[in-house]
Amino acid sequence: MSSQVPGAGRFAPSPSGDLHLGNLRTALLAWLFARSTGRAFLMRIEDLDRVRPGAEQRQLADLTAIGIDWDGDLVHQSRRTGRYADAVDTLAAAGLTYECFCTRREIQQAVTAPHGPDGHYPGTCRDLTAAQRQEKRDSGRPPALRLRADLAAFTVHDLLRGPHTGLVDDVVLRRGDGVPAYNLAVVVDDAAQGIDQVVRGDDLLGSAPRQAYLASLLGLPVPVYAHVPLALNADGQRLAKRDGAVTLADQRAAGRDPHAVRGLLARTLGLAEPGERPSMPDLLDRFDPDVLPRDPWVFVPDAPP
Repeated sequence: MSSQVPGAGRFAPSPSGDLHLGNLRTALLAWLFARSTGRAFLMRIEDLDRVRPGAEQRQLADLTAIGIDWDGDLVHQSRRTGRYADAVDTLAAAGLTYECFCTRREIQQAVTAPHGPDGHYPGTCRDLTAAQRQEKRDSGRPPALRLRADLAAFTVHDLLRGPHTGLVDDVVLRRGDGVPAYNLAVVVDDAAQGIDQVVRGDDLLGSAPRQAYLASLLGLPVPVYAHVPLALNADGQRLAKRDGAVTLADQRAAGRDPHAVRGLLARTLGLAEPGERPSMPDLLDRFDPDVLPRDPWVFVPDAPP
């Protein structure tokens, strides 16, 4: 790629299992957004958490099979922990961190209280005294490290939704087991890789203000976002393995090859006619973010291609 290419987009799967059609659809959109704007397109494996043997290889093979390519080498988060530690040190030196001893259950109970919005950490451990912190350490409970946020909301720009203002709270930076938290890792990696366009499912829209705020605290650029509608099952829930022939392997077994699957995904985005098998250059020529569907795609297992 030329050095004149402005920034990059990316797809960042977690190797916890096979990609389903909703994941492949989001990957296709991320590729189209990046390539249509002259950006590089990068692939990052977010393997800090659960990793299933062989999942990464199958995911990459499925992406390649439907026509998605990427630039440069694969990046694995598990090999970048030093970068995350440096970011934590920067925030700690600025007085922007504190230890949190809350269990997941305690947090869930706290955030479901009437005064607390869903998923918003209420700051239970924010102002513990030194003696209280030591008492909790002595009990054997390993602390997570949280951000000490100094505002309640932050605004990001979304290519499909426009300005979006969302809650900011004291997100976890490092878990109690010492593993860097997702919100920190994704911010550090996007900046380090020159990623200035983040395309992902709209279930992550609520994370964008938190991540953008964290980037600003670290002196890192904030990307432009595009949160795209999810693939849902007939019950309106996020697509999952239990919903039928949802993986590329399932589709092959049902007689639909990867080119036909690409055509199916393109049709759900308004980029192809029923039964059509457009190439990736075809899709790139047709792509227009302004006419993308704004509603979720409801997957029907037995629908014609």
